[in-house]
Amino acid sequence: MKKKIMSLVFVTVVGSSATANTIEKETKEVKTTESTVTWKGYKVGGSHTGTIALQSGALQFDGEKLIGGEFVVDMTSISTTDLEGDYKNKLDGHLASDDFFGVANHPTAKLVFTKVKATGKNSYAVTGDLTIKGTTEPVSFEVSVYGDKATASLKVDRTKYDVKYGSGIIGTAKDKLIYDEFDLVVDLQM
Repeated sequence: MKKKIMSLVFVTVVGSSATANTIEKETKEVKTTESTVTWKGYKVGGSHTGTIALQSGALQFDGEKLIGGEFVVDMTSISTTDLEGDYKNKLDGHLASDDFFGVANHPTAKLVFTKVKATGKNSYAVTGDLTIKGTTEPVSFEVSVYGDKATASLKVDRTKYDVKYGSGIIGTAKDKLIYDEFDLVVDLQM
C-alpha cells in the first residue's frame, strides 16, 4: 500500500511538473495596416525610397522564442515616397512594369522562413526563401522581436529575380546605372 501511494505521489508531482513546463507553440498574425515595409534603391548619383504593403503575415513562436514566419507582400502597392507629381507617377509605373517587378503577372512576393537561430535575447539570424516574379532564392537577415513588435533589415539582389533593368551586369550606360541590391526595412506589429 505504501508503495502504491508513493508511486501515485511521484506520478502526480512529475505529471504536474511536466504540465507546468509545457511550452506552447503560437502563431502571431501581423497587423498589416499597422506594419510597414520600406524599400530603398540606389543608382549612380542618388537613391529612391518608398513603401510596399503587406498583404498577410505571421510569426511563429515556441514560448517566447521565434521559430518561423511567412509573409506575402502586395507588389501592386509599390510606391515611391521621395518624389511627387509626374516624377513619382513615372517611377511608380516603371517599377510596376515588366522592366522591374511585372506586377500585372506577379502581383505578390512571398517570404518563408526556413531557418531561425537565436543570436541574443531578442535577436535572431534568419534564412528564408524569397519569391519575386516567380523566382525563389534564399536570403539571410537579422530579426529583432520585442513583445508585439518585430523589425528586420535585409538586402536583396534584384538580378537573382530577373529584375535587371539598368543593372551594371548588362552593360548599361554609367549615368543610368541602378545598383543591383536594394534595401528592405520591415517594422511589424502583431
